[in-house]
Amino acid sequence: MSNNNLNDCKQEPYRETVFRQRVYRIPALIYISDDNILAFAENRKTTDDTSTVTLDMKTGKWKELKPVNKAHLDGYRPMNPCPVYDKKSKTLFLFFICVDGTVSEWEQIKSGINKTRLCYIKSKDDGQNWSQVTDLTEELDEIKQWATFGVGPGHGIQMERGRLIVPLYAYYHHIICCMSSSNVFCLYSDDQGNTWKLGHKLGKKSNECQMAEVFDDEGNSIIYCNAHSKKCHRVEAVSSNKGEDFRILPSGALVETGGGCQGSVVSFPAQSEGAHAGQNKWLLFSHPTDKCHRVNLGVYLNRSPQKPNKWSKLRIINHGPSGYSDLAYIGDGWFVCLMECGEKTETEQIACKVFSYKEVELGIK
Repeated sequence: MSNNNLNDCKQEPYRETVFRQRVYRIPALIYISDDNILAFAENRKTTDDTSTVTLDMKTGKWKELKPVNKAHLDGYRPMNPCPVYDKKSKTLFLFFICVDGTVSEWEQIKSGINKTRLCYIKSKDDGQNWSQVTDLTEELDEIKQWATFGVGPGHGIQMERGRLIVPLYAYYHHIICCMSSSNVFCLYSDDQGNTWKLGHKLGKKSNECQMAEVFDDEGNSIIYCNAHSKKCHRVEAVSSNKGEDFRILPSGALVETGGGCQGSVVSFPAQSEGAHAGQNKWLLFSHPTDKCHRVNLGVYLNRSPQKPNKWSKLRIINHGPSGYSDLAYIGDGWFVCLMECGEKTETEQIACKVFSYKEVELGIK
């Protein structure tokens, strides 16, 4: 940010480069307070997924680059940053995967042999100091069934009643056809991150995903899931039992890009008169808008989150090459989007775009 306090940013839309000096990919964003928003990304040798060296972090004025050295297992490369914050204990968790050497995702999918581990580190001082790595791989028996997997990438969420949710996808190896297909589900904790469990997988092929909490007309909590698809439209689903099971929604207005691209979703208070605080929530979704190429990152608005046909027309927030993104709602009708973008390719830099709901509303009319 241009200033440490985000209240100073809630004046007018602007854009700023966050990660550029090296090759950076896979942005992740977590908003903790007006004094603290953290950005994460993979620091790579090249654009290839097998070349990640460290997970890096920036805070405050986006000037000080901090390698997150504790996000590390010897002989493994860290990938897919996915932060989530527990408000009660004031603990920041950074989830990520660690992949053996330079083994690619495709090699694991093809062989059915999992070379990936599920890890997290945590911080009690908003990312200034981190714990040692906790490796959950052996604690969750389901992982033994997977060919490979990933978290997020992008942010996790905390439900209003306290449950922590980390979005996750896994490839299940099918012995008969010797191939793997991926499905989405939740990793969750009800005890402030002391123990973690897995929900049930979504009954439709799906991949990189994010989730958000919204409410129905009676005030019941609903977890909305938006996932990468190999088809023409995004996969959307909802859960009425806190993410443990999902019901697939009909294909809606959200177009998938080419062979698929990660997107971000965030819920925020309804921006209309008469909305009940904390209960009426809307959704904002960011994703490249072209059917074939990763270009023209747009945001879509949904004032009826359980109805996939209610997504608004898009508002372009980055013209030209655009890739992965992560959204955060920072209050008072303002958003931050951390996004891959560039002039010739989407992997040239990761930039931050600050914009308001009013800008979105004007753009979609």
